[in-house]
Amino acid sequence: MKQFFKFMFASALGLVFGIFLLFAILGGIGASMGDKQSVTVKDKSVLHIKLNYEIKERGVNSPFGNFDPATFKSKPSVGLNDILASLKNAAKDDKIKGIYFDMQSVPAGMATVEEIRNALIEFKESGKWIVSYSEIYSQKAYYLASVSDELWLNPQGMVEWKGLGSQMMFLKGMFEKLEVEPQIIRYGKFKSAVEPLILDKMSEANRMQTMTYMSDLWNKMLRGISEGRGKTVGELDGFAQNATIQNGKDALENGLVDELLYKDEVTARLKAKLEIEKEDEKINFIGLAKYKDAPKAKGDDEEVTKKEKIAVVYAVGSIEGGQGDDETIGSEKISAEIRKARLDDKIKAIVLRVNSPGGSALASDVIWREVVLAREAKPVVVSMGDVAASGGYYIACAADTILAQPNTITGSIGVFGVLWNAQKMINNKLGIMIDTVKTNRFADLGTPLRALTPLERDIIQNGVNEIYEDFITKVGQGRGMTTAQVDSIGQGRVWSGEDALEIGLVDLLGGIDDAVEIAANMAKVENYRVVEYPAQKDPIEQMIQEISGQGEEVFLKHRLGAYYKYVKDVEELMQMQGVQARMPYQLYID
Repeated sequence: MKQFFKFMFASALGLVFGIFLLFAILGGIGASMGDKQSVTVKDKSVLHIKLNYEIKERGVNSPFGNFDPATFKSKPSVGLNDILASLKNAAKDDKIKGIYFDMQSVPAGMATVEEIRNALIEFKESGKWIVSYSEIYSQKAYYLASVSDELWLNPQGMVEWKGLGSQMMFLKGMFEKLEVEPQIIRYGKFKSAVEPLILDKMSEANRMQTMTYMSDLWNKMLRGISEGRGKTVGELDGFAQNATIQNGKDALENGLVDELLYKDEVTARLKAKLEIEKEDEKINFIGLAKYKDAPKAKGDDEEVTKKEKIAVVYAVGSIEGGQGDDETIGSEKISAEIRKARLDDKIKAIVLRVNSPGGSALASDVIWREVVLAREAKPVVVSMGDVAASGGYYIACAADTILAQPNTITGSIGVFGVLWNAQKMINNKLGIMIDTVKTNRFADLGTPLRALTPLERDIIQNGVNEIYEDFITKVGQGRGMTTAQVDSIGQGRVWSGEDALEIGLVDLLGGIDDAVEIAANMAKVENYRVVEYPAQKDPIEQMIQEISGQGEEVFLKHRLGAYYKYVKDVEELMQMQGVQARMPYQLYID
């Protein structure tokens, strides 16, 4: 009886907590919805931009979509689509007088930064000002801030200026100690995704391709900053080469910043720009998270009245079979979304937004087929984000037109497979012996309990070769090249968007707004509205899934912070199944 009451009390307590949590959630949603409807922009407002959160491809429309189960708080998040739309609106909004950047780093890829930077340059064409202030500028933050009319730094602050570097972690020694053998079958001398498993340093081919595209990214940064700050590319490169910029004084003397100011002095400068004379009068700052819900500036047509549509289908993350989720591209789900857009007569063109390092070759092929069918029905334009490599390029290659940013990572046309042999570890470390009974010779092909035989390795290698030949054939068909031409720029090699344009893997340099405009021109429509696919999940359903199904992942993200991405990379590498069309490794630039 005592146990009965104990369990009954625990259940009742859990029920009460659940009801309390539900009311808290509903109250939060109601408050958020109320805020969204009542967003107003005051006269002489300044758009305050602090990009201190992850910038995803698109924002969450639901009022509770940014709930963090690890902290039970709402975390800030604004999508790239929200940022670009807000900057366009702010340029036309008479109440917005300028932009104040207040940031140290930008947790986003280089192509995402490039799109935001280009949008800021367009914003300046309205005649409004942009100023930036920080205590520390990372290189990426400085590249973004270099479009500012005035660039300020804390007197004790610094501008990080050292050039780009890339480090890879090699796991060969660890597997040798564990007596686990990665059995690699690949096609393409540059297909280096498996190198961390079998080598203790970069191959010469991988070192060369990495240095090539990183130099492209660095040179693009140098050119952009040169235009913004009036310094030559040679001067900027020399500052990094010689470690010239050690502190704020160095940054000022060498023209990287305009003034060294404390925060109160920054406030005074902003008030002067806004012609605020009263000492106690506050500046009307409005953040992106709020401004994205502000009314559209006068002159913008109401999109809801436009019957014709351009569909933007977001394909973001690693490619795998099934439905996928917000961070992975499920072949079934994305294929269905492309098909839905193809069969909708009101949708006149499709823009496929690809931000993916690739993944399953089979899943990539499933999506490729839907892109082919869509292209036969209406114009299809691909807009590449930070990365559209290997399987990410596979799903893009059949489009009518492909756009990338100069610093998009793309190409990596190649495939590989990984099978694990843990026989020695099981025998020697655990003392477990394996015996097998099978009806046919290859019945246990692919088992992790023994090594591949030479014949089995040949069988799998032939399959990998066939998939590569199919891959380069489809790229050739989509890009108007011979398979020999594709092979010469394939072999798993990674390219920057700039180089990809020169060798014919992309058609134009530009962002997602450019892609939408090109798609509309191809479809010969002028009055249209943009609709986004896939539809976003119900916020309550999504939150429950995160709490119940991804508890471990939520905890690790919360505890590891920025380092979680490295754990995720290793986890994905260990869980690969089947033949992979995947980029060599993730590239992170601060």
